[in-house]
Amino acid sequence: MTSETLFSLPSSTLPVPASLQEAVQHGEVFTKRWIVDAILDMVGYTADDDLAVMHVVEPACGTGAFLGAIVERLSASCRARGRGLLEAIDAIEAFDLVEANVERSRETIASVLRADGWGAAEAAKAVASWVAQGDFLLQETRAETADFVVGNPPYIRLEDVPEERMAAYRRSCSSMGGRADIYVGFFELGMRRLKPEGRLGFICADRWMRNQYGRGLRKLVTQRYSMDLVVTMHDVDAFEERVSAYPAITVIRNGRQGSAIAADTTGAFGARQARELHAWSVQSDEALITTPAFHAARLPHWFAGEDSWPQASPARLAMLEDLSDRFPLLEDESTGTRVGIGIATGADKVFLTEDRTAVEEDRLLPLAMVRDTTSGTLSWGGTYLVNPWGREGHLVDLNSFPRLASYFKTHRDTLSKRYVAVKQPSRWYKTIDKVDAQLTARPKLLLPDMKLTIHPVLDEGGHYPHHNLYFIVSNAWDLRVLGGLLLSKVAEAFVEAYAVKMRGGTLRFQAQYLRKIRVPDPAGIPAGVRTALVKAFEERDVQAATQAALQAYGLQSLPD
Repeated sequence: MTSETLFSLPSSTLPVPASLQEAVQHGEVFTKRWIVDAILDMVGYTADDDLAVMHVVEPACGTGAFLGAIVERLSASCRARGRGLLEAIDAIEAFDLVEANVERSRETIASVLRADGWGAAEAAKAVASWVAQGDFLLQETRAETADFVVGNPPYIRLEDVPEERMAAYRRSCSSMGGRADIYVGFFELGMRRLKPEGRLGFICADRWMRNQYGRGLRKLVTQRYSMDLVVTMHDVDAFEERVSAYPAITVIRNGRQGSAIAADTTGAFGARQARELHAWSVQSDEALITTPAFHAARLPHWFAGEDSWPQASPARLAMLEDLSDRFPLLEDESTGTRVGIGIATGADKVFLTEDRTAVEEDRLLPLAMVRDTTSGTLSWGGTYLVNPWGREGHLVDLNSFPRLASYFKTHRDTLSKRYVAVKQPSRWYKTIDKVDAQLTARPKLLLPDMKLTIHPVLDEGGHYPHHNLYFIVSNAWDLRVLGGLLLSKVAEAFVEAYAVKMRGGTLRFQAQYLRKIRVPDPAGIPAGVRTALVKAFEERDVQAATQAALQAYGLQSLPD
């Protein structure tokens, strides 16, 4: 990953060990000038405005890639308005850890000022005021003083940060929980520096939008700020060196969430295309734009909450946001629709059997396995759960079931070594999960955890799902109609946008992702569409299911 410099350190009392200095210097990857210009345009830092009375912060300035462009624009703004350079003495605030980088940044912007004809004395005073050695993450809080915060924030391995400094960072940045990377703190404190309607523009890894360590930052953004623009640039040569960085340009505003633009780019995206994208974003009312180098969509708002934000093409993101605005979630109390996972035992070799004589007959629960769903219809293979649970949700008394008692005692060593048994020694024969006595008889849709495509299968009742199967039950849905919706590429689009994609393109159809699916009111689906969904589900016809689902959702087509 990259950073303009890997981080800036303060005139604080915390030491800067050689290992950290080395990590910073080895991690420096500098931003290309056209990327810098694109970001400054996107946040609105242009010479058309009176930049001398505005305040821009560059929290990790490196050798001045951003500062050179900032000063060029500031100088042009001052010249156009007849301002002296010292009238802009408070217009820039920049930091860096490495003293050599501070000096090079100062040389860079001094050269810009000399070329623009500013006097040596006033230029020297401005340069000294604008750039300082310091740690942005440990500065005294100066909330809401910046009109702009721009740059390429740090991305550094936690093991390269001394423990004492890392603790100080966590105290300073509430969103840096768990294994959070350093750049998370730069986002948080950068946003906190913004005045109302001020904008932050970073080029940085976009992993925080989806992974666990970004949860706190996502929560902060959606609660207090507006996500205005995300330009995904995974295939773009954005830096002076070739790096694998998964970068995106992100613009965040200190204000209420408004419309948002999501854009994706190809390797052909460059300076001209960046200007074209920016012009479209500010001048056009069109919802979509598609070019060979980029495509973008205007969303009514960004995705809410701290859960992982979706990843898809801009057009598909727009569709998902539209459906999210118009339809309720799949799991819904009003329809009694619930998503769950099958039973985990902690010792399948003991609790799973095909021997009908192993224990008392009423202690055997027919268990649906992933392999039973392969054909698209449930074809039970004869696996039973040796069930230690009674109908009231309590463990049965082994004295009442001598064959069950004998069976479990034969395997007591194995069962007692499990964590769940060590924690509760008197309940050594329990499974990790309880058996829901009502679930077995209920009709339910079963979905394998890992699959290339979504694969709902109907159990009309009589089986309990194993832990590699997720289930859906409902009081209101005809499960064949719902099964048709879930078989469609529309439903799969929700899971694909949120789910972890494994090697080979395999998706995880876990409950947390299935719960992201939006569905129409079951009572509001036209009879003809319901019939088409049932037929497509029973015939396992994905194309027909998708066409019927498009009608149910009121969509013309499914965007790529």
